[in-house]
Amino acid sequence: MKVVTFGEIMLRLSPPDHRRFVQAQRFDATYGGGEANVAASLANYGADSYFISKLPDHEIGQACLNQLRRYGIGTDFIARGGNRLGVYFLEIGASQRGSKVVYDRSGSAVNTLTPDEVNFDAALADADWFHWTGITPALGQTPRETLRAALDAAKEHGVTVSCDLNYRGKLWSVEEAREAMRPLMKQVDVCIANEEDADRCLGLAAGTTDVETGELDIEGYEDLARRLRDEFNFETVAITLRESFSASVNGWSGLIHNGTDATEPYRSSRYEIDLVDRVGGGDSFCGGLIYGLMAKESAQEAVEFAAAASCLKQTIPGDFNLASREEVESLAEGSGSGRVER
Repeated sequence: MKVVTFGEIMLRLSPPDHRRFVQAQRFDATYGGGEANVAASLANYGADSYFISKLPDHEIGQACLNQLRRYGIGTDFIARGGNRLGVYFLEIGASQRGSKVVYDRSGSAVNTLTPDEVNFDAALADADWFHWTGITPALGQTPRETLRAALDAAKEHGVTVSCDLNYRGKLWSVEEAREAMRPLMKQVDVCIANEEDADRCLGLAAGTTDVETGELDIEGYEDLARRLRDEFNFETVAITLRESFSASVNGWSGLIHNGTDATEPYRSSRYEIDLVDRVGGGDSFCGGLIYGLMAKESAQEAVEFAAAASCLKQTIPGDFNLASREEVESLAEGSGSGRVER
């Protein structure tokens, strides 16, 4: 299976040991970004996984490229140029102190990526799947135009298209998001969201769920999945269900509504996670779901794989999910004791 993703990857700088920004005397450095995180998951499961973006043609850009290659991600269609790699600073919270993100991504290389710099026809000609997130069109008009070119090529070649709505309030307003995102849904087969994303990007809310207390209205989510499918004619809708009890402990599960083999939404197993790093949790769900929908026999198996994959990722530092396919399948089948393997 060949999967192509398109978006921005950034340098991530984080104070170690749960320190606050004002305490930091050094930062742990890694790389991450929504679509690159998905590509990493799929490469880890054995897929032929490619990431499309633009990186500056200097040592920091090369270090980022090396990191992608280290984890088996194809970089053949990454353009080089621009002045800088975007940066985000992450302060990892604990207990009742939430995590914080500060972006330094204005003017990054991907913002200058034009459609003629990527051979989308070649990238997608033999692909099975194309994935993007709502972060890419939020970056500006030029990334939006390049995304449209990618979507046109994907549809021309009959490639399944998935979108993680991924609303980012620091990048654009609700009004801007809805104006840009709703028309793009015409070219999406699989929509992935949480309750806030669906509301802020598409104007559809999930019942009486309170994300601050972690109390889930499951019937509201099921109704949301049905309304998303009905209004936008998606083949599949998947929703992540996070119960945020604190910055250290979350409940986690997923819900899927698939027109091919299920008439009603199905909720996965639920996991209670002692968080190590929740950043990239939704991306690892996307990667697991894409793999599951291509490799598993049913939508239910796909969402079980996705939920288990994302549970494991949130125990791993960094943006990328480094859990193997075998580890994910073992957890999805009920082996979650955390015993030492000898």
